[in-house]
Amino acid sequence: MDQESWLSCEKTAVLQGGFLLANQLCQPAPLSALRKEDWERVGRPIVQAVTEICGQLCGGNRDRLQWRKRILCIIWSKVLETEKGEDVDINWKENPLFAVQNSLPDINHAILFELVKSMGFFSIYADLLQCFQSDEQCKELERLVKHVTSDCTEEDVKFLLEVWWELMKERREELDSLDQLFNIQCARFTQKPSDCSPQASKRFKPDPESATSSKCMFSILFQGLNSIKENITSSELSYFGLSNCLDMLYTSYLLDHATDLPVEVKVQNIARSVILKKRNGLLEGDDLTQAICEAQRDLVATLTPAQTKPSGMTLIQAMQTVLGIICSWEVKGLLKMPTQDPSDLAIRLKDGLCRVLKSLELFSENLDENEQALISLKKTLKDLLASSSFTVPESPSTEMESIVMDILDNNLKGFQDLPKLYASKLSQTFSEAEWLSCLERNKHAFQEKDLVMTLSSTLIAKCQSDADVNQAKKLKDIIVDIFSQLPLPDKNAALSKILSLSKKGLHGFLPSPVTAGYDEEVNLAFNSIIQSGAKSNLSSAVSAVARVAFQNPEATLYRCCHMAVVNLGAHTLLAQILQQLPGLRSSPGDTTEMRNKEQNLLCICLQATAWDKLSSPQEEDQFLQFLSTLMEPSIVGQTEEKFSFLSPEEVVHAFILPYFSSSTSSSSSLELCLRLLQCILSYISSDDATPWIMSCSPFPLLYCLAQLLNNCSRCWEQPVEGSTVLSVEHKGLLISILTTLGKAVGKEVALAPGTWSRAISWLYGKAEELDWTVRFHLKDVWGEHFKYEVPSSLMTVCELSEQEWSGLVLPHYGQGTGLLAWVECCCISDHFQAAMLDSLSLNLLNSDEVIMFSKGLMVAVLQTLPWCTTGEWERLLDMLRKLLHSDKLHVPYSLEYVDFLPLLDLRAFAVDLRLSVFLLRLFQLLCGSSCADWLPPHGWAHVGRLCAAAMRGIIDSVKDKVPLPPTATSSRSSESSSGVLSKEVLFVLTQLFCHVVHVQVMMPGQPEPLLLCALEILSNYEAVLAAYPKSSTALQGANTRHFLTTIADNVQCTDMRAVLHQKIAQL
Repeated sequence: MDQESWLSCEKTAVLQGGFLLANQLCQPAPLSALRKEDWERVGRPIVQAVTEICGQLCGGNRDRLQWRKRILCIIWSKVLETEKGEDVDINWKENPLFAVQNSLPDINHAILFELVKSMGFFSIYADLLQCFQSDEQCKELERLVKHVTSDCTEEDVKFLLEVWWELMKERREELDSLDQLFNIQCARFTQKPSDCSPQASKRFKPDPESATSSKCMFSILFQGLNSIKENITSSELSYFGLSNCLDMLYTSYLLDHATDLPVEVKVQNIARSVILKKRNGLLEGDDLTQAICEAQRDLVATLTPAQTKPSGMTLIQAMQTVLGIICSWEVKGLLKMPTQDPSDLAIRLKDGLCRVLKSLELFSENLDENEQALISLKKTLKDLLASSSFTVPESPSTEMESIVMDILDNNLKGFQDLPKLYASKLSQTFSEAEWLSCLERNKHAFQEKDLVMTLSSTLIAKCQSDADVNQAKKLKDIIVDIFSQLPLPDKNAALSKILSLSKKGLHGFLPSPVTAGYDEEVNLAFNSIIQSGAKSNLSSAVSAVARVAFQNPEATLYRCCHMAVVNLGAHTLLAQILQQLPGLRSSPGDTTEMRNKEQNLLCICLQATAWDKLSSPQEEDQFLQFLSTLMEPSIVGQTEEKFSFLSPEEVVHAFILPYFSSSTSSSSSLELCLRLLQCILSYISSDDATPWIMSCSPFPLLYCLAQLLNNCSRCWEQPVEGSTVLSVEHKGLLISILTTLGKAVGKEVALAPGTWSRAISWLYGKAEELDWTVRFHLKDVWGEHFKYEVPSSLMTVCELSEQEWSGLVLPHYGQGTGLLAWVECCCISDHFQAAMLDSLSLNLLNSDEVIMFSKGLMVAVLQTLPWCTTGEWERLLDMLRKLLHSDKLHVPYSLEYVDFLPLLDLRAFAVDLRLSVFLLRLFQLLCGSSCADWLPPHGWAHVGRLCAAAMRGIIDSVKDKVPLPPTATSSRSSESSSGVLSKEVLFVLTQLFCHVVHVQVMMPGQPEPLLLCALEILSNYEAVLAAYPKSSTALQGANTRHFLTTIADNVQCTDMRAVLHQKIAQL
């Protein structure tokens, strides 16, 4: 109802009627002159009118309270208007209540006070009193005290005490429209006139009586009660008055900060208060929520410091006043406490005595001459407390249950710790069905990780005490629903906590009937995620996985690992989900502690579901990519540091070290293990230290890897049954891993060489039994501790520093093997290749020496080639180019593939042609009868791939020497430009084609990579011819096609030969 409507409605008419009748009864004196003793005769019509308005004419309790405040607002405003005597012309314009107030006769404060006393509108009066400014508030309070103390009755005492108690409490709510309206009224009627002329203001002298009063609410109320203490004759009013005194003394002088009671004590107090008020009929209606709020206000008032400090009365004066009041009432026997069945006021007094006594005991202010007053008060209060022998009754559990549930249902403020109490202790005392029903209604109140864990503990305890299965299942579902609504950080904290209790999570403590249906829930969750794939919302998928993981982390991770490996493309999404759930990690901060206690749960699940069960290259790739993603440091910690779901150290301990310590490892699992180790080492930064690597048994691991690399020299031998078969691909992986791991370990060793000296000595001793080239890969580990050790024969072809290099007498490296050792050194790394080239001892002025070197080098490369990895072969090719450029390698170019040499400038192609001839001679020697039994079929395939790779490098070098314009038109326009080596390129390409086909024909199995290389040469020939058509005449073209066809005719495989013929015909 808006303001206009309630100011001119039926209810205001009833109120006007009551005041007009009272005015008639008051005649001949005006109503504004009413005295207190005349109220019984005159006030009845007013009371009847207000009773009618707030009773029969009001719909509900809230409407009734609103009208009480409206009535007091109207009457109090009328009193202020009467006292000020404001002009009607001004009043009707500025007073929003003018319409209703103008119809009322003039009235005074006595009518206001008596109406409040008669109707019991104490709390509303106190609310409106607080709308005044502090000075005016004190004046209004003094008027009340003056009214009460005149011809004081017990009703007057109760009036004063009720208003006092209400003033000590905080407001029930924010200012409503009526409070704001009355604020305006107070300001209008109490403002001081400010129309003094400027001249007058110069002569203004302050009026002592108008100065701010030294009195405050505290002193007014204390003095008021002290003046009427003799008029009190009932124990209940004595309890009430003394409680007010003690609580105000405590909150104004002895309490410096707000305190709070444990929630269980608080709820007990509130329940007791509500029950006693119900029993005494003091509750209006059946509004339990309102009663709880009122009891909460009462409690807070005694535990919160007063908003304003008292003035006009010192602590000692206040203590003396309290002492006097107690003595007066003790003489009359009014403070005698009941021995049983205490009232609400008696309990409040006992609580107040305890609080004040405890504070006075701690009170340390130097009181000197006033110490006697403190001692006397303490003694009196102790005696009074000792006389209160009654036991404060505990509230029945049924009442507690209804009150607690009402607090939760209405989300009442001030009970932040109640959900925790409800989730734990109260679950044992309340009715199971009602407790669950309330919990389900108020899930939002329990959305904290700690409360979820408390509820989980409650569920576990109930299941251990043979709880009803249906009730337990319902509670579990509620807990999981609450968990699902937690923010992600809290979800992770709860997951981490539940995982620390059991790897099976909540289900680790629940009987199987309670967990029934979980398997279907897990399947549904993951199937939904997999089916939606990239379209799925990541946060929804994370929430779904977290939900099932909270119930059983182990089963969830088992399912996750299986799906990540088996379902095509699922590994990426599932890894992203797990990265959002670091709560499923084990020991996120201290991996050393994790290893000592229990392995990472995800690693356990991967070992069980995938590690030995990968059935295809696709599954292996997904497994590696899944692990690789989880090792990415993408999770941001509390201190902004980044960490990964799986640390590389954990993966090494779970998969790598067990493999190398096993005696039943297969070659297929070796490759997977090496690929995984290479993936792990990719997360080692070249700039940062990697201390975790030193906790992964690095020295035994290095030795095992070095042993494997050493065994790679037997990769073309017939494998012994039961032994691990090593390939050249394994060798490439091993070299890469040894290099990365050796550098990382070497860096840590350099930081603390004394710590690792014994380990280095052990590794060096074990490595002595390995091939000397393998030990080169460990040089980064021991650094300057040991020299480079090479065959003594190498020292005969190189000039190496004896400070860094030392020669070894090795049985397989006798006289004449120096170049073999030199070539093997060039394979190891770019660094060693540069060192070998720089130190090579070769007299270029002696042609015989150069020729002998060139022949010996070819034999050395031949002996090295079959065991080279792709990387090593590239280094050898680079070494050959450098030797050709420096004229240290002599490779004469023969004309066996041409009838005559055209007039061309082939100097730019000298290195390319000579390198191609070198390879041709090399493979002629390799494919000869003396080396026929060197390699098995897969060995020849490997050599074919290396040859094809070398020829592609030469082809690329040749192509780079002639520009190929993007279009034929632009190329023709540039044809006339001088210096284009198009004819030379065409000639060189034909020569390369002949070399490749020759090698393919010689090589067992005629490897397919060489065929592809030959086709690539023809494609490049075609491209150059298209770009520079004048490079070849029609006759030359026909001759070239005929020549290339005769070369291709040597290919034995019919299909390969047909493909080459078809390509040549297109030129």
